[in-house]
Amino acid sequence: MTEKHFNLAGEGCEILVPFNDRKPLAEIERSIIKTYRKHIWSKFIKAIKEYELIEDGDKIAVAISGGKDSLLMAKLFQQLHRYGRKNFEVEYIAMDPGYHLEIRKLLEDNCQYLNIPVKIYDSDVFEVADRIASDYPCYMCARMRRGFLYAKAQELGCNKLALGHHFNDVIETTLLNLLCAGSIKTMMPKLKAQNFENMELIRPLYLIEEEYIRRFIQNSGIWPLNCACMVAAKKIGNKRFEIKALIEELKEKFPNVDINIFRALENINVDGILGWKKDGEKYSFLDEY
Repeated sequence: MTEKHFNLAGEGCEILVPFNDRKPLAEIERSIIKTYRKHIWSKFIKAIKEYELIEDGDKIAVAISGGKDSLLMAKLFQQLHRYGRKNFEVEYIAMDPGYHLEIRKLLEDNCQYLNIPVKIYDSDVFEVADRIASDYPCYMCARMRRGFLYAKAQELGCNKLALGHHFNDVIETTLLNLLCAGSIKTMMPKLKAQNFENMELIRPLYLIEEEYIRRFIQNSGIWPLNCACMVAAKKIGNKRFEIKALIEELKEKFPNVDINIFRALENINVDGILGWKKDGEKYSFLDEY
């Protein structure tokens, strides 16, 4: 077996990547339609149709972080373009926010092997986020990365930016807002950009469970990036990980708790809530009493 060694500077951590374990590209692509048709491909198509994520004439920037979710999303778009709708254009973009050279090479190798024609460009997001929000840089980093992605997508003439958030991200965000922010709010399947004119964000993996993404990547033999941020790696504690663990605990007693949380977001009874916000304005049930 041929392995490639990546040493994450300063952490004493070495990643062994068994490149020879990767399945042939044709087999990887075929598995999306065959092996994972029910849990990945069908749900990808359902999200596109149900939430009207793609329209005729769209030019979509597919954001590739190098993680398992975005690599799958890129392949799904390629399959959709190959076997389904061809009335839209796609640009595959990846931002290097300050990766170590070895991590950057892993991103490039994965995209090359998967035949993803990615455009990679540089930024200093990691360094800036650590400087201005050193206690907890993840939120600032995410906002900055999205801003850079929007700008690049707009520069390429795109009107939509596709991000690889999946079903579990939606549930975790909902509980984070409920338990930590005191609000009922979730991650939307699409929304209009506030600071970029005529730009829209879409989430095509919205209905796909993370477990099946993980299975697809492991079966493919691909070694994805896992954040690759040495700034965040030095921080202790992460609320999202705590929420993820909480959901797993709840599922032991309530097997469909994640599905029920999602359904609850689709079935909010406004006659049974104390208040709500709309377009920045706050309303009370007394307004309708």
